[in-house]
Amino acid sequence: MFAIIGIVVVFGAVIGGFLMEKGHIAVLIQPAELLILGGAAIGTLLVANPMHIIKAIVAGLMGILKGSPFDKTRYLNTLKMMYEFLNKVRKEGLLSVEMDVEKPKESTIFKNYPDFLADHHARDFVCDTLRMAITGGVEPFDMDQMMELDMEVHHHNASQPVASLTTVADALPGLGIVAAVLGVVITMGALGGPPEEIGEHVAAALVGTFLGILACYGVVGPLSSNMSKTADDHNSYLHVLRVLILSFLKGAAPMIAIEIGRRAIPAHVRPTFDEMEKCCKNHAAADSAAAA
Repeated sequence: MFAIIGIVVVFGAVIGGFLMEKGHIAVLIQPAELLILGGAAIGTLLVANPMHIIKAIVAGLMGILKGSPFDKTRYLNTLKMMYEFLNKVRKEGLLSVEMDVEKPKESTIFKNYPDFLADHHARDFVCDTLRMAITGGVEPFDMDQMMELDMEVHHHNASQPVASLTTVADALPGLGIVAAVLGVVITMGALGGPPEEIGEHVAAALVGTFLGILACYGVVGPLSSNMSKTADDHNSYLHVLRVLILSFLKGAAPMIAIEIGRRAIPAHVRPTFDEMEKCCKNHAAADSAAAA
C-alpha cells in the first residue's frame, strides 16, 4: 500500500510542479515515446533473464503491493506454533512429529497456521531440518551448517530478481535517450516546416528522456529497493527459525528456545516477552481444557 502511495506522490509532485509552471499536461502524453521506452525496457528484461526470474520479479512486484507479511503478528504466530511443536517433541519424543514433518499440510499443528504453510521456503526449511533431527546422527553444529547453507542459497535466489530489476532501472535513462534521439531524427526531417510542428517534435523527444529518468529514479529503482528489503525480511524470518530450532536441538527447554528465537527477531517487529508468554500460555491453557 505504501508503495502505491509513494508512486502517486512522485507523479503528483512532478506533474503538479509542471502545471504550476503553466505547462500543458497534453504535451507529456506521447504514446510513441512510451512504446519505445516501455517496449525496450521489457525487451531487455526478457533478453537478460530466464523465465523463472521473470516470474519471480512479477511475484515480487505483486508482493510489494500487499506489503511485507513479516509483522509482529506473523512472528507471534510462528513462536506459538513452534512452542506447540517443541512441546509435543518434549512430551512424546521426536518420532511423534514424524508425520507432521513428512506431511505438513496434514499436520494437526501446522494446519492451524496457513501463513506458514503458504510460505513454502520457510515450511521446507523447518521440515527438512527436523527430518534430519528425527533421522539422527547429525550433530547440532552440522545441523547449523546445513541451515546456514540453505539460507544462503535462498537469499541468493531471492536477490536475483532484485538485481535484474535494478539493471532495468539503470538502463531506463539510456533508453530514454534512445527515444529522444529518435525524436531528434524526426525533428531533423521536419526542418523547413512550420515552427509549431518542429516544436512538437522537440517536445516529444525531450519527453522520452524525461520519462526514462522518472521511471528509473521514481518508480523502478524504488520498487527494486523495496523487493530487496522484502528478501531481507524473509531471510531474517528464516534466521529466527534457525536459532530457535538449533537451541532446542542443543537441549534448551521449549520456552527457552522460543525466547532465544524472540531475541533474534528484528527490533521493529519484535514482540515483548510478556506478549510471547501470554500467547504461549493461552495455548497451554487451551490444551489443558481440551485434556480435561
